[in-house]
Amino acid sequence: MKLDVIKLDGGSAGSVDLGDEIFGLEPRADILHRVVRWQRARTQQGTHKVKTRGETSYSTKKIYRQKGTGGARHGDRNAPIFRKGGIYKGPTPRSHAHELPKKFRKLGLKHALSAKAASGNLVVLDEAVAGEAKTGALAKQVAALGWKRALIIDGAQVNENFARAAANIDGLDVLPSMGANVYDILRRDTLVLTKAAVEALEERLK
Repeated sequence: MKLDVIKLDGGSAGSVDLGDEIFGLEPRADILHRVVRWQRARTQQGTHKVKTRGETSYSTKKIYRQKGTGGARHGDRNAPIFRKGGIYKGPTPRSHAHELPKKFRKLGLKHALSAKAASGNLVVLDEAVAGEAKTGALAKQVAALGWKRALIIDGAQVNENFARAAANIDGLDVLPSMGANVYDILRRDTLVLTKAAVEALEERLK
């Protein structure tokens, strides 16, 4: 697959060949769904907690005598049957992460890249470099290119001035190539890869 390369000012910078084994697959929603679920489960805090009957603050004294009341037999007010009593089998702090094979995760990233290429929302940029960390100047260039919700993936290192300039632009994310992931690629409308990112991703996913 051959794609045109552009510069930040909108000019042409030649073209690049993209490997069909990474950018030319038929996207499968089931694979993308599984990888996104794996990613989101890993980021879930899992700090939910309720009090059991041993942790509520009522007295443990027997609330009334065993017999002769005409009611049910009860001990202390901490029982789950009572209002404000302990919760039975409620949530406790835990990790929501689950395993997903490395090969499957790589396959998911390939399908995410292929999905952007198939929909025409993949852009190859010559380089993501800014002479100064000026948000206004970069915002004008991004607006001129028509990027409203975009993810820019650079090579091993992101240019510091470019990253600082992009930090305050709403809807624009910048990641190094090792940070490329399925969730961030799919949640943005446009995927922008620098030539260095293309080389790094092809090396990573081959």
